[in-house]
Amino acid sequence: MEILRVSANSAPNSVAGAIASVMREFGQVEIQAVGAGATNQAVKAIAIARGYLAPIGIELVCIPAFATVVINDQERTAMKFLCMER
Repeated sequence: MEILRVSANSAPNSVAGAIASVMREFGQVEIQAVGAGATNQAVKAIAIARGYLAPIGIELVCIPAFATVVINDQERTAMKFLCMER
């Protein structure tokens, strides 16, 4: 499964485009975000991506979960969104 990492500085429209592209190709994508700002941008991007995919008949659904990621040799808790077609 393709993993997209989102930061607080990520542009939601750009991330949404990446989500839509991966969904068209693979039918599922995992989005990871560490921190409140990154999670905010990820959720906005998911909402925008739903609008990109709806006209071609893909209904995007997401399951939020926690993940542990290693950043600079430190374990951090991240939000992950498992997105797939309904």
